[in-house]
Amino acid sequence: MEYEKIELSKHEHKPLQVNPIKHSQPMGAALAFMGIKNCMPLMHASQGCASYTKVFYTRHFNEPIAMYNTSVSDITAILDGGDYSILMAIENITKKNSALKPELIGLHTTGLTETKGDDVRSVGVHVEIPYCYVNTPDYEGGMESGWALCVKALIEQHTLKSTQQKANKLLLLPHVSMQPAEVEKIKECCEGFGFETLCLPDLSTSLDGYLSEGQGKLGTGAISIEDIRDLGDCATLITIGTSMKIAAKALLAKNENIKHLHFNHLMGLQMNDNFVASLIEIRQIQPKPLLKRWRGRLQDAMLDSHFLIGSSTFVITGEPDMCVGMCELLQSVGGTINAVISTTYSKVLEDIKAENVFVGDLEDAQVHFKNADMVISNFHAERILHSQEKHTALLLRGFPNYEELGNQLKNDQLYEGSTYFLFEVANKLREVKHHG
Repeated sequence: MEYEKIELSKHEHKPLQVNPIKHSQPMGAALAFMGIKNCMPLMHASQGCASYTKVFYTRHFNEPIAMYNTSVSDITAILDGGDYSILMAIENITKKNSALKPELIGLHTTGLTETKGDDVRSVGVHVEIPYCYVNTPDYEGGMESGWALCVKALIEQHTLKSTQQKANKLLLLPHVSMQPAEVEKIKECCEGFGFETLCLPDLSTSLDGYLSEGQGKLGTGAISIEDIRDLGDCATLITIGTSMKIAAKALLAKNENIKHLHFNHLMGLQMNDNFVASLIEIRQIQPKPLLKRWRGRLQDAMLDSHFLIGSSTFVITGEPDMCVGMCELLQSVGGTINAVISTTYSKVLEDIKAENVFVGDLEDAQVHFKNADMVISNFHAERILHSQEKHTALLLRGFPNYEELGNQLKNDQLYEGSTYFLFEVANKLREVKHHG
């Protein structure tokens, strides 16, 4: 089926969101800081903003969440000033719990403090602990851009310039929609080619479902502030998701000799073939037999699932970098994408071959749900589908998912995850079409 190139508006077409899909930039930044070892994510906001974020992630991951706030209000923001609130919050939190030894303070702003115009940069002069600030007003962008801005800030403020390179040192910059298990799998794949692999942020040891002592007090990501300082000597940089290009640009400014490889996603046969071929070319090492075997399994899954998926229509909602990967994988086995409703605008949306691609909310999406065999969305779509006469399959992906356990261990990436994804989609379609 041929599609005309769609001209997308960079802004949503209406002033008010009804049943929004989008989440705020501060939420994306908070999640990113949780992926740094011994980081204290500090939201420069009221208690309500921070409490919502904490509850949101607690319910999604079913994990204790490291989240702190400066507890400002509209009055104190004006009378006391931003500096005072931030410094007092750090002092109170660390004094209250003497065992809390953060190695990084990750401060991210909100709409209230951005509107006030607090000078969060200058606060770092008065903080003895390493400090990173990122401007993330929640009246701009969304969760995906907040995550990316946080990574950019970490590199700009803490990575040292370098002219040296370690030949086997590789840095991964994953987009926000990738679960901890997916990050872990991609790291393992790169390590299988002999790379010393780092990931920024690295949630694979932070929100991965591993029960540990002191859980929920500080971020427990697998990358430390010392690692971040030394990222300038990487030989290879891999970005996964268009949103992460701004962070890649920041790192290349630290060392222009770094080889940068970009992939919009790592779902499906073609994109993973390109990814693995790139690793082979750099390291001159053949992939392990298990990786080849998973490629064969994915090919078989594509054959097995194409009868069901190829005769079905889909509606997908979520963050742009997540949507593009799912679209291309489903289309590779004949699926028809009726509509993609994105949280925010991204240039990658222009590449999606679908009848309808736009920025919107679940009210906009509901019109397209009626003609779909499957909807891929967060759990908020469930109650809309239950009210319809037509029985439409629902695959829960993106944030939040309060209905299912084990979100942190879901894997849709690489050959292995793509195989599982296709089978999950096909089985849900079979249940609707044959038993609905």
